[in-house]
Amino acid sequence: MNVREVCRQMNSHALQGKEFLFAFDFELKEGIFIANPLEQKDIWFEIEGIGNVTDCPKAKVGQIVFNSCGVDRARYMQGFDIASKALQRGDSFLLNLTAKTPITTNLSLEDIFMVSKARYKLLVKNSFVCFSPECFIRTEENRIYTYPMKGTINADIPQAEKILSDNPKEQAEHYTIVDLMRNDLNRISREVSVERFRYFERIDTIKGPILQTSSEISGILPDNWRSHAGDIILELLPAGSISGAPKKATVEAIRLAEKERRGFYTGVFGYFDGKNLDSAVMIRYIEQEGSRMFFRSGGGITVNSKAEDEYMETEQKIYLPLNI
Repeated sequence: MNVREVCRQMNSHALQGKEFLFAFDFELKEGIFIANPLEQKDIWFEIEGIGNVTDCPKAKVGQIVFNSCGVDRARYMQGFDIASKALQRGDSFLLNLTAKTPITTNLSLEDIFMVSKARYKLLVKNSFVCFSPECFIRTEENRIYTYPMKGTINADIPQAEKILSDNPKEQAEHYTIVDLMRNDLNRISREVSVERFRYFERIDTIKGPILQTSSEISGILPDNWRSHAGDIILELLPAGSISGAPKKATVEAIRLAEKERRGFYTGVFGYFDGKNLDSAVMIRYIEQEGSRMFFRSGGGITVNSKAEDEYMETEQKIYLPLNI
C-alpha cells in the first residue's frame, strides 16, 4: 500500500476509535495498514505484550543454531569512508550506517518470532521478522513520548555502564539524537521536555548481555491529534535514531554509503488500540531472500568515530534475544 493511503486510513480509523496495525518503510515508499489486527494471522505482531499470536506454541527446535557469516569488512569500510567524508564536510553531524550480513540458522522466521524476547515484534511471512527494543513514539491520552536509543556495550565488561557513560563519542552521539528528537516533537506538540536522560537497559542475547542507552522525551499533543495520527507519524519520519542529523542531507549520505534500499528495515511499525498508539523503530531485523537469511545491523557514527570500533559494534548487534 502506498504511504499516503496508509496515512489516510490511520487518520480515519484513529478518529473513529478503531484498532489498527501500521508500518512504514525507511524510504517512505511503501506501507502496511491492517484494520482489526488482533483478528488476523497474516502478519504477526506483539507490542508490549499485546498481539495476535499469544495462542501459538513456542518453537520446538532443539538446540538453536545461529551464526553470522561476518559483516563484509571491505564493503563496510567503503561505506564508512563515504559517511566519514560527509561528516567532515559538515553535511551531517551524526549518521547511522548499517550493513546487511548473511546468517545461518536452523530457525524459520516464525521460529525467530516465537523464541525472541523483545518489547516489539513484527513478522511478515516469507519476508522479514523484527524484534526491536526501541520505542519510536507512544501516546497516553494527549501526551506523546519518544525514546531515542544510542549507545551499546558488552554488559560483561567490568564497569560497562561507567565506560559507556563516560565515552566522549557516545556522549556526543546521544546529545545529538536527543536534540534532534526534541526538535521533531516540537513540530507536532508543545511543552516538550526531556524526562529522563541517558538511562541504561540490559538485554540478554544469544551472544551474552549488552547494555543500551536511551532517553525519554515528551510533549503535549493537540486535543484532536487522533484525526491526524498518520500525519503525525509521517512528520517524524525517518526516525532520527536510525538516520541522523540533519535528516535530509544525512539520508542522502546514507544512500550513497549503503548503496541499497533498506526497505522496512529501520522503518517503523505500531498499533493503535482505539485510544492510544504505541510504535517501534524496526531495528534487530532479519530478512529472507529465497532460502537465504540476512541480518541488518548498524550504529551511529560521528567525526570522532573509529572505523574498527563501529565495525565491531555492527557485528555485535547481530544477535537473538532468547525467550526460551
